[in-house]
Amino acid sequence: MSILWTIIIGLVAGVIAKFLMPGRDPGGFIVTILLGIAGAFVANVLGQSLGWYRQGEGAGLIGAVVGAVLILVIYRFVARPGRGGTV
Repeated sequence: MSILWTIIIGLVAGVIAKFLMPGRDPGGFIVTILLGIAGAFVANVLGQSLGWYRQGEGAGLIGAVVGAVLILVIYRFVARPGRGGTV
């Protein structure tokens, strides 16, 4: 159940991250949502390793948004045309 909750929070975090960082993404809106899901998983792992969350406890919306924005920044840098990206 915690994985399903992380995916749902990640979807919302991806949408919020897209609104916080407007502009053209190399992958579009769907990729941004997928990056939001990845951001939620990153927030879970980092939060548990730093002791912010207990084992089995998921990251909140704010942590997932921070993770999604972080991953979106990295993705934009890597996937930017002319910088070694594929797009």
